[in-house]
Amino acid sequence: MTLKKRIVILFLLCSMIPFVSIGLISFFTLDSILSNKVKKGYENNLAQVEMSLENTFTNLNHVSQQLAFEGTIGQELNELLLSQKPFERSQITEQLKSQMSLVTFTNPNIGLVLYFFTSNNSIMFENSPVKDGFSLEKLPLMAKYYGISYYGPHISNSRFDNQFVLSALRKVDLPNHDDVYIYIESGLHLTQNLFDSNQYSSDLSHLILDNDGRIAYTDLPEQYRRNDIFSNNQSGMASGSDNANYWFKIKSAQGWSIVSVVPKTKYNMEINRWYVQMTIFTLFFTLIVFLLAILLWKMLYKPLNTFNREIKQFYQHSNHTHFAIVPTRIPEFDHLLLQLRSMKEQIWELFREIENKERVKADLEVEKLLYQINPHFLMNTLDTVHWLAVMNGQTEIDKVTLALNKLLHYNLGKLGQTSTIGEEVEALNQYLILQQIRYDFQFDVQIFVNEDTMNTVIPRFILQPLVENSLYHGLSDDGYIRVQIQMTNHIEIIVQDNGAGMSPDTIHQLLNTTQTAQRKAGLGIGMNYVKRVLAAKYGDAAKLDIQSEPGIGTMIIMILPAN
Repeated sequence: MTLKKRIVILFLLCSMIPFVSIGLISFFTLDSILSNKVKKGYENNLAQVEMSLENTFTNLNHVSQQLAFEGTIGQELNELLLSQKPFERSQITEQLKSQMSLVTFTNPNIGLVLYFFTSNNSIMFENSPVKDGFSLEKLPLMAKYYGISYYGPHISNSRFDNQFVLSALRKVDLPNHDDVYIYIESGLHLTQNLFDSNQYSSDLSHLILDNDGRIAYTDLPEQYRRNDIFSNNQSGMASGSDNANYWFKIKSAQGWSIVSVVPKTKYNMEINRWYVQMTIFTLFFTLIVFLLAILLWKMLYKPLNTFNREIKQFYQHSNHTHFAIVPTRIPEFDHLLLQLRSMKEQIWELFREIENKERVKADLEVEKLLYQINPHFLMNTLDTVHWLAVMNGQTEIDKVTLALNKLLHYNLGKLGQTSTIGEEVEALNQYLILQQIRYDFQFDVQIFVNEDTMNTVIPRFILQPLVENSLYHGLSDDGYIRVQIQMTNHIEIIVQDNGAGMSPDTIHQLLNTTQTAQRKAGLGIGMNYVKRVLAAKYGDAAKLDIQSEPGIGTMIIMILPAN
């Protein structure tokens, strides 16, 4: 999988997982909240309708009490029915009409009011013309108790009103008449206003159930027919659903019930609206996240492309060609590019250093070959001289040839091979044997080496040139050479003599010249050789220093890495 795909997928996962998690949590939370909100809204609306209907029935009951026998109007009606005098009946009739008008005027929520005689279906003292065919049997009975019958919403019996009303029928207990009732309807548009005065009016339909749970009034006659038993008649607030609708029912204290019916599509509309909004928001958020992932990839692609070009330039241009760095405008990447350019410079510097060391090593090989003229023939000849000296009893000659043979065998080893401090000290001893026999004066050589350091690996043939330097710079008969080798966290080799010493110019020439000293012949390869061997083997990790004063002596200090 490419880096681009990984970045896009990882960014999408990092962004979408928290979003989806929060979305799921909010979904279940808001779904519960919205469901409760909608349900509570419908239940509260239903409670308001139920309360309004109860208030309407209470008002009808209150007015009917004024018109019953216990009230003044009821008593005057009794007098009218008992009176046989026309004038008296006329006066009582006018008084009744006046009082009836006063009652209806002081109760604006009251519509049609009349006295109904069931014995002959006659009507008296109606405050509005009554439609023909008035009959109580046609009215939807809701409840009946304490001598009062309540009728659910029905078309008004007033000739001037075709709106739905609520009505009540109350028996007037007259002493001599048992067939007199007071009939009262609610005011114009009151019932419809009760159903429409809420935020869900356009979504709700209503059913009114009588005391037995039968449907006395219905807004949905095709689904809920009048006089059918409603499926649920439990007390208090209840709710349920059928195939197409949700319903909420509340039962009044008088025993009748009111049911609000809402289609499932309307009920879930607010929740579905939230679903749509969340879906749109999720798609929009996903698009934004995807665009940000692409932008993030582009932010990474340009610096990576720059890095790729830098690396290609590194191995394609062996002449160390420089190209201008194009800023990425991202500080971290610009810093890395500068570090990469710096690393390239260091690598090229290392290449040049390695090339120089290889050249030095090649020069040393050539120089050493100058001293290896037919080495095997020379050593075989010396071995022959050694055995001739032994056979003729020439111990001095035997000693010289044996020492020379060992020294040549060690010194003519392959360049680049390593040796140990013990082997270097042994070769130095052989060299000193030859030098003491060669020169006609005695000099003291003291070698101080810790036994623990004898197996430490160092470059081959670096001690003899230092001692040779002391011999060649004015060592007298009472002279001494002190060689001290010790090791702590590095190897320290000190060669000290009490010879003629050297001037600062001579010291500077020995330490800084790049040409092989040709003043001396034989085995004295010299300081240049040691200096170049250390440079080729250790680079700057090794140090070579000369401290000398004319007439006092010289001290050569060589410090090598311990490993």
